[in-house]
Amino acid sequence: MKLEKCIKESFIVIGKEGSTNDGEDFIKKLWEDANSHFNEVAHLAKKDDNGNILGIWGAMSDCSHLFNPWENGFSQGLYLAGVECSDDSEAPKGWTKWVLPSYEYLYIENEDGDTFSRVIEYLQQNNIPLAGAVQEFTCPETGKGYLFFPVKRL
Repeated sequence: MKLEKCIKESFIVIGKEGSTNDGEDFIKKLWEDANSHFNEVAHLAKKDDNGNILGIWGAMSDCSHLFNPWENGFSQGLYLAGVECSDDSEAPKGWTKWVLPSYEYLYIENEDGDTFSRVIEYLQQNNIPLAGAVQEFTCPETGKGYLFFPVKRL
């Protein structure tokens, strides 16, 4: 297991928000909605020097919007299917803006369905508490997915 460490300053994600209370497959439905209406927020997305989008995020929070880990064994919480946007961006109608706090993260490529549980087990064995909700990141350039585990709020 190859965990990397990074610091990510506070950032903006604008996307489609849902909750585990919305039922089975709610995350899939959020992504379908976000992707089919992406043209409404594309101009807000942060881009690199070549004009490529910097990040697609499956942002997560507890139900209080305080960015604490999902509750009840990571089974209840909020999810925002979206794109990292410029700091001064405002969400268009039908979209939601989250301002994610600054954290130190441990992150890993999300290679299979067991990655999350393996990292949680590693954190517990090493007495490293989660400082917030785990975030999903997809690199638009490579298409690879990563899980970001916040270990220290900055």
